[in-house]
Amino acid sequence: MSAQSVKVFVPVDAAALSVGAEAVAKAVAREAEARGLEVEIIRNGTRGMLWLEPLVEVELPEGRVAYGPVAARDVAGLFDAGFLSGGTHALSLGKTVELDWMKRQQRVTFERIGVTDPLSLADYRSHDGLKGLQYALSLTGAEIVEMVKASGLRGRGGAGFPTGIKWKTVHDAKAEQKYIVCNADEGDSGTFADRMLMEGDPFLLIEGMTIAAVAVGATRGYIYLRSEYPHAHKALSRAILKAEAVGLLGDSVLGTGHAFHLEVRLGAGAYICGEETSLLESLEGKRAIVRAKPPIPALKGLFGKPTIVNNVLSFAAVPWILQHGAQAYADYGMGRSRGTLPVQLGGNIKRGGLIELAFGIPLREIIEDMGGGTRSGRPIRAVQVGGPLGAYLTAAQLDTPMDYEALAAIKAMLGHGGIVVFDDTVDMARQARFAFEFCAKESCGKCTPCRIGATRGVEVMDRIIAGVERPKNIAVLRDLNKLMTDASLCAMGGLTPMPVMSALNHFAEDFDRPSLPLAAE
Repeated sequence: MSAQSVKVFVPVDAAALSVGAEAVAKAVAREAEARGLEVEIIRNGTRGMLWLEPLVEVELPEGRVAYGPVAARDVAGLFDAGFLSGGTHALSLGKTVELDWMKRQQRVTFERIGVTDPLSLADYRSHDGLKGLQYALSLTGAEIVEMVKASGLRGRGGAGFPTGIKWKTVHDAKAEQKYIVCNADEGDSGTFADRMLMEGDPFLLIEGMTIAAVAVGATRGYIYLRSEYPHAHKALSRAILKAEAVGLLGDSVLGTGHAFHLEVRLGAGAYICGEETSLLESLEGKRAIVRAKPPIPALKGLFGKPTIVNNVLSFAAVPWILQHGAQAYADYGMGRSRGTLPVQLGGNIKRGGLIELAFGIPLREIIEDMGGGTRSGRPIRAVQVGGPLGAYLTAAQLDTPMDYEALAAIKAMLGHGGIVVFDDTVDMARQARFAFEFCAKESCGKCTPCRIGATRGVEVMDRIIAGVERPKNIAVLRDLNKLMTDASLCAMGGLTPMPVMSALNHFAEDFDRPSLPLAAE
């Protein structure tokens, strides 16, 4: 491209592709060629404003300006309006960084996504990539672990366990072989942050996992990726090859003598593989069945060796911590919830997408101010936080801050940061039935409370919905939920009662409606 060419950014993220981004990119290329204009099209990640996708940006001396949502049929009109020089058009949004959605965030983990070419290592370096790893390579493993511990980083996969403590356990374990495993089997409803990061900034995940390997003395790593993410698979595979070509991965990381080899392994569509021990079983080529703990994976994990198992977002937070310092990260957030959380906003919402914010922001501000309320325009009735096993909150509980302990105090959980909004047309008894149905389908089958309890739960809910001896069946429902909570081997069965009981306790009227036919599903 000549020095006069204009950079135009069209996302290659799966969400943007699903609404025509590929056709838009081709239309921009065709129109520029037909008009004899020099344009460099860069396929970036999404900025997270999914209701504006495909979001097209043009780089000008004063910064990027955005247009969206753009369809292929709009491209000729954009050129007519002079959008390559920031011309006004019906789809004009102004400077991207000045948009309210962007200005109100604290972009830490997601600071590069939407800004860079995801597969350009040069672009990654020019935006402070690898600075965390380079600093880590000057420290001892114990010093790295201490920084992660001091940052207050907690697992972003749902459990919220302190990352530094897990790393210290693996660091202190004596073994000839240790492993780093990334749980990228993102399966919770309403969650897509892992996918966005892997597609939009794959080198960040590679850097974070490499820092973990250096910290604990691991030489091999695996990214366990759900098979439904073909775009993420392609991005990660290409990024790993590029990292190996420049010595970022391999026998000597950046020439330091630390060996770290990384591979992507595809899962087979089982929700239970989001549970770390079931994931390890699958990674070893076995049926994905939950292991009893102890021993914990940090001591006896993959192939019986000490293993760090963390979520995509946990690893991705580490390079920033190493670059800027533990205290800088801990300065974000509140209480025991430190740093930032990528919040995924979906369901019946006007402006859905990803927002990265410091812990502590009230749910109401996220849903009503940033999300714009329901897409239907009807009142909010329920909000599910934390995936399909998370509690249903009422509109009156939306002032609860996004914080592990604050949500736990109202018998809810933060989970993976997914928020799904429902308006006042939702039937909460049906939602409770869905929780059981989901568990019955996705259970690994190892323990009776989960395997049998979820099936019996569907049957009990069918009787309640049909009006069959409701008081007796509600009593059975409560007893069954207590059994599953107390006796299930893992969180699959143990947390299924959370959405059921929250629906029953907060929306009791839906469990006592006029009789309906027994479900035929």
